[in-house]
Amino acid sequence: MRSVSLGIAAVSAVCFGFSGPMAKYLNAAGLAPLESVWVRMAGAGLLLLAALALLRPAALRIPRSQWLFFGVYALVAVAGVQALYFLAIQRLPVGVTLLIEYTSPVLVVLWVRFVRRIRLPKAACIGAVIAVAGLAVVVEVWDGLRLDALGLVLALLAAACCAGYFLMSDNLHVDPLGLVAWGMIGAAVVLLPFARPWSIEWAVFGDVVTVAGNTLPVAGAAGWLILVATVVAYIAGVTAVRRLSAAVGATVASLEVITGALIAYFLLGEALGAYQIIGGAVVLLGALLAQTATVRRAPQEAPAAREPVLNPSA
Repeated sequence: MRSVSLGIAAVSAVCFGFSGPMAKYLNAAGLAPLESVWVRMAGAGLLLLAALALLRPAALRIPRSQWLFFGVYALVAVAGVQALYFLAIQRLPVGVTLLIEYTSPVLVVLWVRFVRRIRLPKAACIGAVIAVAGLAVVVEVWDGLRLDALGLVLALLAAACCAGYFLMSDNLHVDPLGLVAWGMIGAAVVLLPFARPWSIEWAVFGDVVTVAGNTLPVAGAAGWLILVATVVAYIAGVTAVRRLSAAVGATVASLEVITGALIAYFLLGEALGAYQIIGGAVVLLGALLAQTATVRRAPQEAPAAREPVLNPSA
């Protein structure tokens, strides 16, 4: 059964890895990043709502006491993460953006230690330092930052929103699939004035688009982004969370960085440089060490620093 659970977690990571590449195909077809985010959130949210209404209606019940939490979750953990990620990949390679976003466990460690003033294992702090050092290698800080500055800022803000997702999940007292479904619908509502879906050229979904010599139907890219990279990815991720420990699940979830980079290489022709590969390995090592050490804290500190396995980044 454990091997099946690990397989489900790996499927989730692979599915999430398609997010950035499919979004870039939509952007190449003429959709703005926020329009692509809105299509993803609205499409996936409606699919999940319909599926849960038929199969698990109880998952959609929101206690009145949780309404404010759901609103903040939709704004920060869904709309913020997705919009900033989609904007960042317009200026940075998908793999690099994912690596930067995977520093979110480090931000969680810093928040728990210095804001909540909870003592954490030394390994968590060491992991945070390692991840920051790896990030410095990824961006080649010694050479005046070889990456686009605005793209870097957007990716770091996405990491901060992702950390917010982890921290807000401490208060999770509802069905996680219901939280994801309503979070996506809420994000689509929040993004309405920015994405302006009524201005989208919907006719482009009948076209095909070519990126790096690879041609895909625009509707196919959108469908894959909604169904596989979002709905299947989240359902598999939630299932894995329930069957695995957070530490093990987090380790498997890091495959998203690798699969995202590989998919971007084959579909978009994006290749990471030597420093990005070396620094990326260091970032993942540090982030996983920080996250695993935080998860394995003393039992009495459990509610304060709990981290879920799902990474909503992509």
